[in-house]
Amino acid sequence: EVITFSEADYEGVRLPHDDPVVVTLLVELFTMKRILIDSGSSIDILYKYAFDQLRIPADQLKPVKTPLVGFAGKMIHPLGSINLSVVAGTAPCQTQVEMT
Repeated sequence: EVITFSEADYEGVRLPHDDPVVVTLLVELFTMKRILIDSGSSIDILYKYAFDQLRIPADQLKPVKTPLVGFAGKMIHPLGSINLSVVAGTAPCQTQVEMT
């Protein structure tokens, strides 16, 4: 389902803007707050601290051999990848997807 914004969502925002979008989502039945949406990113990143809070065993991670390179050119090696169920919105206007 498409997520859209109305004029009411722009209240207090000075246009034009390039502010980041931060949302709250339900990930594997846990509420995760302050999720940054970066439409220019090509990957979804879950930091180890957040992963640990989900209490998913690390052996469920699939190996990843490709390193990630940040804006400053620093290279890091991910611990792995995993598919997680994500719910956005509230009933009756919500959608559930599986994300890697």
